[in-house]
Amino acid sequence: RQIMNAILYVDRTGIPWRYLPHDFAPWATVYSYFAKWQQDGVFEQLTGLLRRLVREAEGRGAEPSACVLDSQTIKTSANVPRAEQGTDAGKRIIGRKRHLGCDTLGMLLTVLVTAASVSDTAAGVTLLSRIAAAHPHIRKAWLDAGYRTTAIDHGARLGIDVHPTPPGARGFTIIPRRWTIERSIGWLMHHRRLVRDYERHPHRS
Repeated sequence: RQIMNAILYVDRTGIPWRYLPHDFAPWATVYSYFAKWQQDGVFEQLTGLLRRLVREAEGRGAEPSACVLDSQTIKTSANVPRAEQGTDAGKRIIGRKRHLGCDTLGMLLTVLVTAASVSDTAAGVTLLSRIAAAHPHIRKAWLDAGYRTTAIDHGARLGIDVHPTPPGARGFTIIPRRWTIERSIGWLMHHRRLVRDYERHPHRS
């Protein structure tokens, strides 16, 4: 539990591993556990377990039948190799993009980290494939106008009915079900480690 608390402290505060307070275990010990758990998929297992518990507590089935997709562009720190970055022309940000797939409660299903230049459509195809493989009960997906016909057609081939944002919607518009993933992105921004991407080798779950 103390190791997990130390990992969460680094995530929430955004400090370098070496600056971990002495109240915790030595930073090298904490990081070695973090790296091994990440490699073994422990965090994905915990995410899945917590998601199922939250859904059941809300009176839902443990496995979702619908999902929501969206992305967020984040600036990278100076230590990130240039080759792993890109430019989001629409938002004029140089960095990386995190593509999220969540259930309709906003609970995480999958994440894909790419250069910021990767389109939502290209990443959406990968997200839908991963979601279909890991959550075969999903039959609907909601996404915004950034996802083009390619992603919609790919969802149809997977047996997922994809619903894009209605044409003509501009600015901030509350769209049923889609707002949940916007809230999830907001939750991520409470963690300073996620406000700017520091990772030299980002984990692509």
